[in-house]
Amino acid sequence: MKKTKRIYYIGISMLLTVLVGSCESELDLEPITSQTADKVFEDPLAYKQFLAKIYGGIAINGQAAGDADIQGIDGNFSNYLRLLFTVQELSTDQAIIAWNDGTIHDIHNHVWTPANEFLSAMYSRIYFQVGMVNQFLRETTEAKLDERGVDTALRAEIQLFRDEARFMRALSYWHGIDNFGNIPFVTETDKVGNFFPEQRSRGEVFEFIESELLEIKDSLLDPRGNEYGRADKAAVWMLLAKLYLNAEVYTGVARYSDALPYIVNVIESGYTLSPNYNYLYLADNDRNGAENEVIFSVLFDGINNAGFGGTTYLTHAAIGGTMNPAEFGVNGGWWGIRTTENFVQKFADISGDTDSRAMFYTDSQTLEIEDPFNFQNGYAVTKYRNVDVNGAIGSDVSGNIVDIDFPMFRLADAYLMYAEVFVRGAGGDQATALNYVNLLRERAYGDTSGNITASELNPDFILDERSRELYWECHRRTDLIRFGQFSSQGIWPWKGNVPEGRTTESFRDLYPIPVADVIANPNITQNDGY
Repeated sequence: MKKTKRIYYIGISMLLTVLVGSCESELDLEPITSQTADKVFEDPLAYKQFLAKIYGGIAINGQAAGDADIQGIDGNFSNYLRLLFTVQELSTDQAIIAWNDGTIHDIHNHVWTPANEFLSAMYSRIYFQVGMVNQFLRETTEAKLDERGVDTALRAEIQLFRDEARFMRALSYWHGIDNFGNIPFVTETDKVGNFFPEQRSRGEVFEFIESELLEIKDSLLDPRGNEYGRADKAAVWMLLAKLYLNAEVYTGVARYSDALPYIVNVIESGYTLSPNYNYLYLADNDRNGAENEVIFSVLFDGINNAGFGGTTYLTHAAIGGTMNPAEFGVNGGWWGIRTTENFVQKFADISGDTDSRAMFYTDSQTLEIEDPFNFQNGYAVTKYRNVDVNGAIGSDVSGNIVDIDFPMFRLADAYLMYAEVFVRGAGGDQATALNYVNLLRERAYGDTSGNITASELNPDFILDERSRELYWECHRRTDLIRFGQFSSQGIWPWKGNVPEGRTTESFRDLYPIPVADVIANPNITQNDGY
């Protein structure tokens, strides 16, 4: 069992029940009395437990199995990371799903509407996270700590917790502007209860995220100096770099050069590549060497997690046909997600013998997808496995819930970001960029046979290499939009709801604000095209 993870999943239910209830968003929070809060915070551990729920909000469905934090969708579908995969991967060439639940196929087909329940759930998840952080910040002001007589040592620890919580809020607001554009904006200074928040422009929320990250970047612990799974300076640098890398999409002003120093900070922070690519996606990826590459992880534990979200979903749902679930350390396949031929064709050799990142199962699977509801149409992806490096199953011996941590940010991504900044002419140098790319390819190929030359280092290569290196890690939609290949450019099977695929309307570079929120809040204007 991964004992390092227990902090994130123990002792949080009572606290959050009292403080934020089972709301869907900040707008639904009920005011709490100071008496209730003071009672909860009589226990000094309550502050860390609240922070644990904020971190756990990305990984767990709710406060207990079958008790989802948000409503309006099946509890297992409501998992933050599972929804992030839906909007970031199912909408692209990297993933398609065989299930027929609700409007889930509309995501891959690019025919979604403002009534899509999966988009609404992603939106609600973002605001649930924001709401939790806002409440934590309200309950940890100097005035509140004075009232409770909190001692100096605990105050210092709480200040670190506050900065980590602000990082988590910035992360969710980044997901908000990336997916939905102009969004409602609430912070800890807003009142709790029923009110109509103002909609802020994408650029305004961008500026808030930037300012928050710049304020906390020097106060968090040094890279790898925090507990495993908690944010440190490198996580802040990485999110700042992501923000600047996509600034032209978000604000209309390119800021690739601003990303570079933070990318360099990450690269020079002592992280090292995992010895093997596949180690990054195994049950022991918190201790098999992969942890030295990962900058920020979403933690999963077969004993202490409940629900079928996150990497449990990514493992089970990718198994079907003639695949043997036992080889993946689980008790069954869900016949769900697989990939399209467009992604498969990015590898010259799909066997994995040449490039180890080519993780496909082809037996009894067709490359072409004639029927999107047939799991065996499309190659299966074997990336996530609930076994350790020796093949032993994860901590849940029943094979139900997996131990695989999700690598949200990792060093390989920083290497490719450096190379992208260089090819865009925004800084860096060619030799360094080429070296970073080839370090990844040497790991993948096992030698220098896959190395590229300087003449091959161009934007098209970078986009394709990001696809090969980072697939099913929730980057693809953002990457395609940044490179202008998501909607009105770029074609893959069943995009546009036709077998051969087609281009779609450029307004689909943004998802719609959920119709219920538009109706409920007179301050919200729907995104163009919807």
